[in-house]
Amino acid sequence: VFEVPSIAGPGFINFTLRKDFIAAKIKNMLLDADRLGLPKSPAPQKIVVDFSSPNIAKEMHVGHLRSTIIGDSIARVLEFLGHDVLRLNHVGDWGTQFGMLILHLKETCPAALEAGSGVDIGDLVEFYKASKKRFDEDEVFKAEARKEVVELQSGNPDSLKAWNVLCDCSRKEFQVIYNILDVKLGERGESFYNPYLPAVIEHLKEKQLAVEDDGAMCVFLEGFLNREGKPQPLLVQKSDGGFMYATTDLAAIRYRIGEDKATRVLYVTDIGQSTHFEQVFQVAKRADMIPEGVSLEHVPFGLVQGEDGKKFKTRSGDTVKLIDLLDEAVSIAKQDLLKRIAEEGRTETEEFINANSQTVGIAAVKYADLKNNRTTNYRFSYAKMLSLQGNTAPYMLYAFARVQGIYRKAGVDVAELAREGKLAVLFTDEA
Repeated sequence: VFEVPSIAGPGFINFTLRKDFIAAKIKNMLLDADRLGLPKSPAPQKIVVDFSSPNIAKEMHVGHLRSTIIGDSIARVLEFLGHDVLRLNHVGDWGTQFGMLILHLKETCPAALEAGSGVDIGDLVEFYKASKKRFDEDEVFKAEARKEVVELQSGNPDSLKAWNVLCDCSRKEFQVIYNILDVKLGERGESFYNPYLPAVIEHLKEKQLAVEDDGAMCVFLEGFLNREGKPQPLLVQKSDGGFMYATTDLAAIRYRIGEDKATRVLYVTDIGQSTHFEQVFQVAKRADMIPEGVSLEHVPFGLVQGEDGKKFKTRSGDTVKLIDLLDEAVSIAKQDLLKRIAEEGRTETEEFINANSQTVGIAAVKYADLKNNRTTNYRFSYAKMLSLQGNTAPYMLYAFARVQGIYRKAGVDVAELAREGKLAVLFTDEA
């Protein structure tokens, strides 16, 4: 496989792949266009990949970019290797915030609650801001909103109908982005696990892990200490009976292992949630929720920063909407394409221009994310990611198109040459 290793200064050893090894691999890839010579896993697994996970009634923003792109890429690789992959979108579709949203919807857009109305409630972000403003400033509204939470949790039909309207509106907005990114995943939000939450508490009690502390139920963690140097508690049920995110995650673990029959579960979230998952996984293990041979893994990633190394925001200081980010990348790609078409004196159809701009713009965003170290922050730069020079998607697409163009003009089928044993692989120092 390798040439003779060489020493390259103190502490460094160079390993160089043999040219005949590289040539053989290239020929094998050409002979196997579908799999490029890569075999499927001899022991396929059922794997859950939990990624993207936006919140209902809130717009997807730049913070969702990496989870969506990295999660989709991991799922694609595992599927290619022959694993049975379940892509899950653990959306935030439950919680106390829905009380104010439902009440605001009932009061400002009651027509949306009528069956088959198809009424558009408008910009969900502005809708959320308006309901939050009323909740913060109007004590009567706040009190009624809290009652709505109780009604929703108790299964009131009108409250559930309003909740479904909000969820459906959000799903439509999310799907626009998923279509642009060519990402496929199934939704199974926090609300899905509501029926299983009481059983989690009972299981923790049976395992003598859940204890009452100031009226709430918690599990005291091993290896995590509070400021007083005492074991830190993981809250699983509030004193008012409400459940926590950790409880939902524990219920999800039980369901994914018990019902989905997963032997590996990957959680693709930002690195800031590492401690949360470490604690949840610890409790699950101590509660015997993780059978032998089953793996739970947090796949953390760094943040997307602006070119100045600070949090990526708009000029007005707002969080960058993901749809705006993607549209801008496509727009810049289109401007560059139009400029080059004009310089070359070519004419192309609007369909050609739009399709190529979309391909280059979205590919640039995806590749710029994936080429960076997953666990570190990276600086987002349209200019760098859309450059035709260097390690970028546009450069690779351009190089691929040029090579294919040469093959077409020469009337050469390299795969056929490889099959006939007539293909010679030359290196730059041999050509």
